[in-house]
Amino acid sequence: MQGFDFQTLGALLFVASLVAMAARRFDFPYSVGLVAAGIAMAVLAPGTTPSLTPGLIYYIFLPPLVFEAAIQIPWKPFRRELPLLLALVTFGVAIAAIVVAGGMHWLLGWSWIGAAMFGVLISATDPVAVIAAFKAMKVQPRLHLLVEAESLLNDGVAAVGFAVLLAIAVDGGAMGGGGIVLDLVKTVVGGVIAGAVVAFPLIAIAGRATDRLVEITLTMLIAYGSFLLAEHFHASGVLATVTAGLIVGNYGFLGAISDDGRSGVLHHWEFVAFLVNSLIFILIGGREAEMPFFDVLEAAVIATALVLAGRAAAVYPVMASFAKTRLAVPWKYKHVLFWGGLRGALALALALNVPVTVPERDTIIVVSFAVVAFSIFVQGLTMPWLTRKMGLQQEPGDDEADAALAADRSP
Repeated sequence: MQGFDFQTLGALLFVASLVAMAARRFDFPYSVGLVAAGIAMAVLAPGTTPSLTPGLIYYIFLPPLVFEAAIQIPWKPFRRELPLLLALVTFGVAIAAIVVAGGMHWLLGWSWIGAAMFGVLISATDPVAVIAAFKAMKVQPRLHLLVEAESLLNDGVAAVGFAVLLAIAVDGGAMGGGGIVLDLVKTVVGGVIAGAVVAFPLIAIAGRATDRLVEITLTMLIAYGSFLLAEHFHASGVLATVTAGLIVGNYGFLGAISDDGRSGVLHHWEFVAFLVNSLIFILIGGREAEMPFFDVLEAAVIATALVLAGRAAAVYPVMASFAKTRLAVPWKYKHVLFWGGLRGALALALALNVPVTVPERDTIIVVSFAVVAFSIFVQGLTMPWLTRKMGLQQEPGDDEADAALAADRSP
């Protein structure tokens, strides 16, 4: 398998540029076109695409994508929706994981540890896939916030759940109930603290700069520094980067970063997101082409059905519990949250980290790729149609929505 060199990188970016042009011309999701291009490259020229590894996904690709999405989230509506979001990323993920794990154990005879690991890694919506899909869809601001913010936050829950199950698989579960609770608190609180510890000092330094290139460089350090600091202390790198992005996108843009710097930062991160999305989805396509799906066809079909059932069991009851509150969600939003719960690179990174001691490890990897393929090609392709059918897309030049968003960013 080819590694990353300048020639390979140039070829991948050229293909990504052609796909972007075609996606705009023929109105299909960019991420779907990239995965299809990756599959075509792997079939027509085997060995030309670099290997997709957990480290590449988690430490190189994920931080900039999460940071770029987080700096776009206005604090006021995020804070307003936080109770609903927390219910979705805790109870929702737990319900979905239980549905998937139970189904894989009872229907296919998987071991409890294998079924549970698969249930956890596949039940949390993936920030990479969700953010890529919703970038091209100008949906109503609240729906956009709910979908993206949920995908950014629920990684922490999935990560700690997977870590607990990993400990059970490796050492027989020496961690007790108290240890599990402590690990959860450490993952969440530690991630938030790491993001703040990195973001605030570097934003203060940026406030003394008069060069937008320096300000852009400091935001790069914030994105990766917050993630790596949290992971070093076994906290959630994604929650750290989300926290850092919220600080930069709200506090930083309200004075610490100059007006010229703000424009430069936003354009820089828009390009970085394009670059990283291009690479990650092409590499997913390249790996998809290698998967022996027909060998696990029954398991893949059952798993996909269970993932959809688990998502429905998570979204609709959780949303129903807020029906008589100020956070009540319209039925149209619920349908989009259900069908827009995409899976992608993060699930694959966790699947590739399943230890060899788990009997179903090889099957888990292939089935995870199958579920991701369904998510990208079926759900991803039909999401624009669904939002248009339900009248949820924001019309170009919607001044009222834009004014509301600007007001939400104000102190």
